[in-house]
Amino acid sequence: MDIRQLAAFVAVFEERNITAAAQRLFVSQPTLSATVRQLEESLGTELFVRQPRGVDVSEAARTLYPRARALLAEAEVLRKLFRQSSERQPLHLGVEGDISAEQIERFVGLARQAIPNLQLHLEEGCVGEARLAAEEFCCEDELFVPVWDDPYVLALPPGAESVPVDAWITCPSHPSHQRLMTAYGSAPVVAQASTLNLALRLVSAGLGAAILPASLLGGAPAVRSGTLNLPLPVRRIGLCHAAQALEQPAVRALYDFLRAREAA
Repeated sequence: MDIRQLAAFVAVFEERNITAAAQRLFVSQPTLSATVRQLEESLGTELFVRQPRGVDVSEAARTLYPRARALLAEAEVLRKLFRQSSERQPLHLGVEGDISAEQIERFVGLARQAIPNLQLHLEEGCVGEARLAAEEFCCEDELFVPVWDDPYVLALPPGAESVPVDAWITCPSHPSHQRLMTAYGSAPVVAQASTLNLALRLVSAGLGAAILPASLLGGAPAVRSGTLNLPLPVRRIGLCHAAQALEQPAVRALYDFLRAREAA
């Protein structure tokens, strides 16, 4: 007995007609009849009674039918399982600006755990089926799964010993700017940057200090962190995506993995 014989049996049982069952399975009638006879011989019982217009089913066939359907369903599950495991799962992932290189590398590692056969297309900007981004860059209609907390710290230029800071570098267009204004005090703003990474470059060049996410400082070894006598915000880094993106298998797998990790 094999899966091919069971599939032939189920088709004849459901169609009650050899011709219709053969058409359903895309085989010839003699081939189908021979396959059913082989199954009957292996079971030692008659399954169908041939009639001039179709077939009647025996009690043995009625007993076999639900079990045969279950075996065929399980075989299909196994086929899909191993077919999926051998196929690459594409994921187009965007990366918003001001995400550190270390965070990108760590997130790619998480994605590979979530999607073993990942085929990753990584692109900078607000693109892709999902994005690695700070929560503040998620659109109103997007979902967000947090992965890391990233506290803001005082970034001091090379050679700076301590606070108070006498020269600031700011990012007026960044969403964090309004929350940080009270920290700047009365010291002058000597430079402005459009992104946090550009602000870090200006700090590294010695122009002044800035308040930046701690994760970014690893990209500028000469810059060191300091403390201020007031609380600083914490940004959350995670996965942004539209609700309909969960229809994509790779996005769903990554989403489920990150949610389980969050709950652990």
